[in-house]
Formats: sequence, structure tokens, C-alpha cells
Amino acid sequence: MILIAIILGLVQGLTEFIPVSSSGHLVLVEKLLGFQTDNFHLFLQFINIGTLIALLIYFRRDLTKLVRDVARGRDLKLFRNIIITSIPAGLIGFFFASFIEETPFFGSVWTTLTAMALIGVVMILIHKIPKMRAVKSGEQLTAKKALYIGGAQVLALIPGVSRSGSTIIAGRLVGLDNAAAARYSFLASIPIMLGVTLKVFLKSSDRAYFVENLPLLLIGNLVAFVAGMFALKFIFHFLKHKDALPRFGWYRVAVALLAAGIFLI
Repeated sequence: MILIAIILGLVQGLTEFIPVSSSGHLVLVEKLLGFQTDNFHLFLQFINIGTLIALLIYFRRDLTKLVRDVARGRDLKLFRNIIITSIPAGLIGFFFASFIEETPFFGSVWTTLTAMALIGVVMILIHKIPKMRAVKSGEQLTAKKALYIGGAQVLALIPGVSRSGSTIIAGRLVGLDNAAAARYSFLASIPIMLGVTLKVFLKSSDRAYFVENLPLLLIGNLVAFVAGMFALKFIFHFLKHKDALPRFGWYRVAVALLAAGIFLI
């Protein structure tokens, strides 16, 4: 069980911020390695805490400035945009979480592989897709563009899509460059990740699971945190390459095809 916690924490941390789909990779790891754990999805929700902490620490300066600006009532555009972007996925995730978890479509490995491949193709073709007028940062986004990115974030509820992948693509399409799209994507994901973390503690049965599996969850979260910090540094360095998204796209398509071949054998 300790080995499983380490592997899952490593996969969660490395793929949460890289646009290759953490949920997709975790589903594939579960299926390919034959992990049989009780409340598997609940375990994955809890090790999201490690990546959330990594995100908060990595963007601590941005968040500190954002809080100060909000407290002083000045330069509120970034805060407004983050809230707008968070609303669609937040509402759907809150009201339809049980439906999503219980519907076979969302739990199907073929749904995951299809989503990984399709978003991969979009990343490969991203340079050929028409874009809106260039925008330098999330602060300069209009409310409508922030909502577009929020709509893209809803797609991440489908395993294999990737929250960072869908929002970075949307950010590119509304005019942001790679780095600015990634920065805004991660900042806008914080409210959603906080909501998911808080929601999982609302049920007494979930809190009991957390207490009963605390040692394993601590190990998984520690690994996810370290891997997440590494992934954040990597992604911003890698996105300096103009063809960064197409490279991730080819990776997604290759993984999807390889996994499909393995499952069909």
C-alpha cells in the first residue's frame, strides 16, 4: 500500500500542472498496474492536497499581491477574472459531482483515452486555430474572455481532458501566450482545487476515511507536493518553446494509442 501511495502521489504531482491530464494518467495507472484499493477516487481527491499546497507556495507572491490589491480595493481585474473563470466548473462540480462519479461514461477508460487523444490533436493544431487579439496577462482579459476559459475548465471534469490543458488552450485562443496562459490557468484553478478539498471533508464518512488512512495519505501528499513543485518549474521553462503545446499533444496521442493497444490485446 505504501508503494501504491508513492506511485499515485508521483503521478498526481507530475501530471497535475503539465497539460497531459492527471486524472487520465491516474486512471491508466490504476488499470494497467491493477491497483485494487478501497475508495480509489476518494484517495485521489485527498492527495490533491499536496499539489494544492505546491501551487499555493509556488504562486505565493502573486497571491499575496492579489490579496493586498483586493483588500485595498484597487486593480481588481485579475481577481474578477479568476472568479468568473471559476464559476462554471465550480457550479457544475458542486451540483453534479455525484452524477459524474456514478456515471459509467466518466469512469470509462475509453472515455479517458479518447479525451486524451482529442485534446492532444487540438494541441498539435493550436498554431493553425484562429486566435483573438493578443492579450499580455490575465489582468487584461475581458470578462467575456475569462468566461470562455471558465467554459473550457468545465471540460476538465471529463477524465483525460486536463484542467491545465483545457484552460491553457483556451487562454491561447483568447490571445495569451504560452506562459501567460499557464500562469492564469494555475491561478484560476486555485478556487476549484480549494473547493474540491473542502468538499471532500464535508461528509463524515470521508473524514473517517481520511483519519483511517492518514499515514498513506501523508506519504501520497508529500510525494505529490515535491513532484508538483518540480512540475511547476518544468512547465514554465518548457513553455518558452513555441512548439511546447504540440509536443505535449503528440505525447498525449502516443500515450492514448499505446494504452488502447494494450487494453485491446
